[in-house]
Amino acid sequence: MFGAPATQAKPAHNPNGDLEVPAPAEMDSISSLTFSPASDFFAVTSWNCNAYVWQYNSQGQTFAKAQNTGTQPLLTSCWKHDGSGIFLGGCDKAVRLWDLASNQAMQVAMHDAPVRQVAWCPQLNLLITGSWDKTFKYWDTRTPTPAHTGALPERVYAMDLREDLLVIGTADRNLHALFVTQPQQIKTLTSQLKWQTRCVAVFPDKKGFLNGSIEGRVAVSHLNEDQKDKNFTFKCHRADTEIYSVNTMSFHNVYGTFVTAGSDGTYNFWDKDSKQRLKAQAKAVYPNGTPAPITCGAFDRTGTIYGYALSYDWSKGYAEYNPGVMKPYIMLHSCKEDEVKPKPKAPTAGRK
Repeated sequence: MFGAPATQAKPAHNPNGDLEVPAPAEMDSISSLTFSPASDFFAVTSWNCNAYVWQYNSQGQTFAKAQNTGTQPLLTSCWKHDGSGIFLGGCDKAVRLWDLASNQAMQVAMHDAPVRQVAWCPQLNLLITGSWDKTFKYWDTRTPTPAHTGALPERVYAMDLREDLLVIGTADRNLHALFVTQPQQIKTLTSQLKWQTRCVAVFPDKKGFLNGSIEGRVAVSHLNEDQKDKNFTFKCHRADTEIYSVNTMSFHNVYGTFVTAGSDGTYNFWDKDSKQRLKAQAKAVYPNGTPAPITCGAFDRTGTIYGYALSYDWSKGYAEYNPGVMKPYIMLHSCKEDEVKPKPKAPTAGRK
């Protein structure tokens, strides 16, 4: 469905032959990519202060539909459940609701420091925001004051909401889990990983969560004490002695498998229950030979498309950035069933 013909040479930044979405010339590093939960649209936010929306179809075509210009770099986004609008958060410390019908954006939330994460809870009509000001807040978007403010020990780096279960990763490597209707009852767990948390993803059955870190490792953690023996960690996004950050993780909404993507320029599909990798994808690199980091990614609502963005992740600072070579790219991958469907683990030779 998507991608280049098998006989066509593939560029270094697209070794898997995925569909490349034409990116605006002014686009900077890409901070989020999210799909509409209601229709065939996706949104991208960038450090250039802008947000963009494209439409896509099953014939592998994409159409630029809308653009919103902000005043400060954008760090995060999420859609309303009906696809009518997108919440945009970033370095201006505010969250704006971009109404797509009118193409107008209205401020609906405010923090004392940049907003790193946003999530929409349709069951309660609540916007949930997490900030570097060490708080998370609930908002009824019709009123300017938060419905709840929760204090956290450190800055919010990662957050995921699945139905009523919220998990927040903070700068001190702690993970905070709570049910949205009980914001005072927070279960705090120390990460199984030794280095900074980059991303979290709640299990489809809400019995636990994944967290990925800058050390090229993912932890599988269960919330109930009686399931602690099922916790484990595994290495990924490494090449010989090089270790890369795990930047984004998403669960497949049909099969319950998941994908990780990292600063090594690869994305891999996994099955946590059988503890195996289902499919490893080829590494994207820039023309100068350095890996092209995948900074964000997500499945669409059907689970047939995995969208991801390649752009400089600033892990090596300004001095290593070459904008003429390290351009941002937006990709759509058509998921094959054998990439995302669980399969029995192959028996190991030896002990019987």
